[in-house]
Amino acid sequence: MTKIDILDRPIARIQETCALMGIADQFERALPELETFLEGEVADGETSETRLTYDGLRHLRHLLQRP
Repeated sequence: MTKIDILDRPIARIQETCALMGIADQFERALPELETFLEGEVADGETSETRLTYDGLRHLRHLLQRP
């Protein structure tokens, strides 16, 4: 599998945010699905690290709210 370097900073920012919120363990469990989501965003043409971070946080919130 090819690693997409553009995702490194957004994922690191999301991870840091989760650590500050005390939900680092939930981040680790959701990481594979979050990476898949962000890879899809990049495939659709999104390249802004800020936008990928924001969209990633929104997606993570959605993942964590699921039962």
